[in-house]
Amino acid sequence: MQDRRSPRIGLILSLNSGSSSLKISLYRLSSAQPPVEDHQLNPVSLIITSSISSISSTPAFSFSVVDTSLVSSTVRDVNNEPASDVHDHSTAFAHFLNYLEKETGVDRQRITQACHRIVHGGDYYKPEILTEESYHYIERLSDLAPLHNGTALSVIEACITHLPRANSIAYFDTTFHRAIPAHIASCAIDQEVANKKGLKKYGFHGLSYGYILRAVSRYLEKNPSETNLIVMHLGSGASVCAIQNGQSLDTSMGLTPVSGLPGATRSGALDATLIFHYTHRAGRISHDKSLATPVGVTEAENILNTKSGWSAMTGTTDFGVVTSQRSTDSKSALAFDLFVDRILDYVGAYYVKLGARVDALVFSGGIGECGAELREAVVERCACIGFVLDRAKNNSVDGVEGKVVEIGVKEKGEKRVLVCRTDEQLEMARQCALNPEFWE
Repeated sequence: MQDRRSPRIGLILSLNSGSSSLKISLYRLSSAQPPVEDHQLNPVSLIITSSISSISSTPAFSFSVVDTSLVSSTVRDVNNEPASDVHDHSTAFAHFLNYLEKETGVDRQRITQACHRIVHGGDYYKPEILTEESYHYIERLSDLAPLHNGTALSVIEACITHLPRANSIAYFDTTFHRAIPAHIASCAIDQEVANKKGLKKYGFHGLSYGYILRAVSRYLEKNPSETNLIVMHLGSGASVCAIQNGQSLDTSMGLTPVSGLPGATRSGALDATLIFHYTHRAGRISHDKSLATPVGVTEAENILNTKSGWSAMTGTTDFGVVTSQRSTDSKSALAFDLFVDRILDYVGAYYVKLGARVDALVFSGGIGECGAELREAVVERCACIGFVLDRAKNNSVDGVEGKVVEIGVKEKGEKRVLVCRTDEQLEMARQCALNPEFWE
């Protein structure tokens, strides 16, 4: 594992591992000169974006060139083409690298920094160049984030094999939440045990929240350190975050991502004893081979992480299908209404915690960015605290360019309602470009 500074002509690769997907973005530095920290500036430019989906079932590969300046030939865009040589996250990464060199002529040796999104960082509160010590620490944390940390580690191993000259750098979703006050992060259990075992609220989706904070504060023409937001990152994994003066005050996920809002396959917060009534096998180690993770998890963790959420309620992980069927299917209606209700629980609580000083209510993530009906259902119920939806704007978000889109009634005295198209890969690349520790 490397730990070296690189010349500022190197390329940055951002890797985002999901439970059955891998998103990849390749960037170049916007300037050979060391950039200055400025939330208004973007120190990197996107060259290529790629993804491999359905890795554990029928892998599909997508690849698109955004900037042709470094590409030696014309490359056609690939959209969800079958990838028969992909069997896991490691072979998915190898497939991308082979396609990159073969079709674009971009030498993989030009990649000097590989940024890895790690869901659970435990006590790490800044990006870490991966060493044997940090790798094994993240490996131990896989018990707390079995859907993601395990797959990210397999991509890290592949990266070290195929890009031996590049730094592999871990970026943690938990870092953004390091400012959460102790009385909010702590659990009402024996504190000696809690401190010894690290049992507290960590929070997740931090890379997304960091990106959203900068994008929205720029849109509002405010300094991030003076910005207060309630942000909803709504996707197959969903959470809410209260941001006060540019820092995380509270967030819905806790020790693990299973807490808080329900997701596609996650239960969200529930009575801690429910699982023992749900199954008498709760404490046993699961042998479910579909978990695609090298760590052992209990039946309880397996059920709450992979066999719950709106998938368990409706039979589909696609919330768009849940939304479209809710008028004719009682199961879908229940799942939709339950999700809205749980979101409102956190929006209301965070509005009070922020002392009613909220610059904007922000929707993000796949569902938050695309789900007009969900946004309407949430904002309509927030009218009592001053948020008013413009239905025409809400229904036309897809046709509006830009990272931030206004969907609220923008009148004097009305609070802002926004959609922000988040970009975790860009956030990692941006942080990498700005960190002098990684460059000559």
